[in-house]
Amino acid sequence: MRLTPRARAERIDGIVTDADGQPVLKAAVTAPPEQGRANAALIALLAKAWRLPKSSISIAAGATGRRKLVMIEGNADELMKRLELWAKDLPTK
Repeated sequence: MRLTPRARAERIDGIVTDADGQPVLKAAVTAPPEQGRANAALIALLAKAWRLPKSSISIAAGATGRRKLVMIEGNADELMKRLELWAKDLPTK
């Protein structure tokens, strides 16, 4: 995941290819990258988009950087189905 803090609006911009050629989900939040505010805003944004409780989403790696690894707790099969359905309408760049 690639996060842009201090954006004009909170949004998920779709899947982009990073400099390493890997696909990443690109998101933006209005919160500043201070005291975990941007991370909390990202978790809230993802929870709303994925219709999951915020408590089931956490930042597993990259808490202080723009690149993040997000962990989602729950039934793996159900989560995969939900995310695949959600992701099929995302723009890719």
